Amino acid sequence: MINEKRLLDRFLKYVQIDSPTKFEREFAEYLMKEMEEMGLEVYMDDAGEKVGSNSGNVIGKLKGNTNGETILFSAHMDTVSPGKGIKPVIKDGVIYSDGTTVLGGDDKAGIAAILEAVETVIEQDIPHGDIEIVFSIYEEGGLFGAKNLDYSKLKAKRGFVFDSSGKPGQIIIQGPAQNKISAKFIGKEAHAGVAPEKGISAIQMAAAAISNMKLLRIDDETTANIGIISGGQATNIVTKEVNIEGEARSLSNEKLKEQTEHMVKCCEDAANKFGGSVEIDLENSYGAFKIDEDSVIVQKVKEACANIGLEPRTSASGGGSDTNILNANGIEAVNLGIGERQPHTLEEHLHIKDLENAARLALELIKVHA
Repeated sequence: MINEKRLLDRFLKYVQIDSPTKFEREFAEYLMKEMEEMGLEVYMDDAGEKVGSNSGNVIGKLKGNTNGETILFSAHMDTVSPGKGIKPVIKDGVIYSDGTTVLGGDDKAGIAAILEAVETVIEQDIPHGDIEIVFSIYEEGGLFGAKNLDYSKLKAKRGFVFDSSGKPGQIIIQGPAQNKISAKFIGKEAHAGVAPEKGISAIQMAAAAISNMKLLRIDDETTANIGIISGGQATNIVTKEVNIEGEARSLSNEKLKEQTEHMVKCCEDAANKFGGSVEIDLENSYGAFKIDEDSVIVQKVKEACANIGLEPRTSASGGGSDTNILNANGIEAVNLGIGERQPHTLEEHLHIKDLENAARLALELIKVHA
C-alpha cells in the first residue's frame, strides 16, 4: 500500500517549488536529490541548452529485481503561468490554490504519484523489472523537453505518461497532430482621412482571411483556431502590416493537411483580393498517435485498474502531450488520467482521492509488469 500522508505531503511540497516553463532548475534539482536518496541512478540531459531552459530533462533508473519488462514513467516538471508562489489550500478533501495562481497539479500530481509508487516498491521490496523515469522540461507550449530528450539513455519500449485531466482509469490511446500557422499580411500605408484609397489595409486582408476560414470544431477529429492578431499604429493610418497566429489539430494526418491547406488558401486569396501580399510560416508541432485497443500496453493498464478497483476507459484526446513525442521516438505510450481538473486556470483543483488512485495505479502497473 502507498503511504497516503507521505503522498499528500510530497505533492504539497512540489507545488510550492516554483517551476515555470524554462525555469525548472530548482524543482529538477530537488527531484534529483530525492530520487538519489531512494537509490535510483539519476542524471540530467542537455535538452535545456538546446531549448533555452535553465534545466535539462531529469532521467532516473531503478534496477529491477526480476526479469520483468522495462517500463517507463513520465511527467513534466514545468507549470503554466501564473505559477509562482503557489499556496495550496485543502477544503473537503480537495486541493486548490489560494486563487491567485494555478495549482500546478498539471503535472506535479503525476510526478508525486510516480515517485510515491517507486518509493513504495523500494521500501516494501516489491518485485519489479527495470523502471525508467523521465521528468521533462518545457512541455507547456511545445513539448520541447520530450522533443530533445536523450533517447539513447532509455531501453523501455512501453511508457506511461501521467498527465491527463481525466480521473484515474482513463487511458488516452489517441492524440492529435498539430500544425502552427503564422501569417504576415503586407499592405500599403496611407492617410486614412486624406487619401485612404491610396492605401491597402492589412487589417482588411486579415479580416477577410479569418472570416472565410472554417474554425473551432471542424469535425469529431479536427479543430482549428486563430489565437493572436497584432498590428496597426493609429486610427488615421491605413495599416500596412498585420500578423495572425493560429493552429490546426486533427487525429487524422490527412484531415490536418486539408485544414492547414484551407487556412493557407484563405490567407492567399484575401491578400490577392485587396492587392497586398502575405508571408506564411507553417510549423508541425507534433504528429498524431494511435494505440490499438487490443494492444498489450492497454490490456496491462486495464489489468492494473481491475486489480485496484478502478474502472478503465479508453478515449482520444484533443490535446498534445509528451505521449505524442514518445510514440514518435519508438516508445509505445499512453497518457493516463490523474484527476487534475480545470488545468491552466485559477480554478485548477485536485481531489486527494484521485491523487491516491493515480499513485496506486502506478504501483500496480509496476506489479503487473514484474
